[in-house]
Amino acid sequence: MNDIPRSGRALVAGGAGFLGSHLCSRLLNDGWEVICVDNFQTGRACNVSPLAAHPRFTVMRHDVVDKLPRVRVDRIYNLACPASPVHYQADPLKTLRTCVLGAMQLLELARDVGARVLQASTSEVYGDPLEHPQGEGYWGHVNPVGPRSCYDEGKRCAETIFMEYARREGVVVKIARIFNTYGPRMAPDDGRVVSNFIVQALAGQPLTVYGDGTQTRSFCYVDDLIDGLVRLMESPEDLAQPVNLGNPAELTMLEMADMVLKLTGSRAPLVHRELPVDDPTHRCPDITLARTRLGWSPRVDPAEGIARTVAYFAAEAKRTRPADGPVQHAQRTDNADHSEQANHSEQADHSEHAVPGASARRYAPADRA
Repeated sequence: MNDIPRSGRALVAGGAGFLGSHLCSRLLNDGWEVICVDNFQTGRACNVSPLAAHPRFTVMRHDVVDKLPRVRVDRIYNLACPASPVHYQADPLKTLRTCVLGAMQLLELARDVGARVLQASTSEVYGDPLEHPQGEGYWGHVNPVGPRSCYDEGKRCAETIFMEYARREGVVVKIARIFNTYGPRMAPDDGRVVSNFIVQALAGQPLTVYGDGTQTRSFCYVDDLIDGLVRLMESPEDLAQPVNLGNPAELTMLEMADMVLKLTGSRAPLVHRELPVDDPTHRCPDITLARTRLGWSPRVDPAEGIARTVAYFAAEAKRTRPADGPVQHAQRTDNADHSEQANHSEQADHSEHAVPGASARRYAPADRA
């Protein structure tokens, strides 16, 4: 797609998270002015601190559950929600509020100022799928009352809300169903399988595999995923249906563990733990729609992407290691699809000074733009 706009103002909710911070970087490189909205519950200031001095970058500390300032923006990306079971199960009701009320607040803003808005949904809407690979027409196999339901059903409900605002309010909406994504800026203790394996391997600890390790996931490198989000946002208005974004090349957990061990040079053993409740046995996207409508497919080979990610974590470990030994991180994973990394606390803080050195410009009101 060569007609992607190179200027305008974009709001990225969850902009200090794993995916959100990469999206902020991409948009700035493309020429956009970027407003990063985050309350830093799981988003991290270190993810966006390299952007702090950029003249077109602003941070707003805010919880999307609460009404947002009515600022003029052209694009709104909603990546605001804790994305790993460790985080979204810590406060299930808060997760539901973020998914549902956060979506409505951003859609209200989009309607009021005439912005396009993209929902970062998830392959978790497919649950433990009975169809393989999963196409967008598959309605899923989800437990509505299990421990993961706050996230799975919250994201499903958000998709419904997005479609109703498109049908009834005329808002231009985009819905991305994101499959497992990995890369630099993942938090070391968020329970994602890639980060857990790498952190454990670098520390010489046993790699924790849940179940027998034969369950599969598809792993997409973060740069590829971000390119897909931007392409989807700028796609024709009639593409309002959900679109899968992920890597259709499947790997078992054992294959991923073996790759990490080889790339880190670790000889650590594997330890097996009981498979968590409702953990899917297979997860793989059918990306035919993304290929045909967006001209998108992943380009980074998993071995190359994992090598880059290992290098990132190795550098982080060296930077943060105390004088008396290695950094110890909490280790937990259910090998699930924890795609979008974000951020929200119960008490909203509306300060715009979330990141030292970041711009604290006041935003042009929507009626004065």
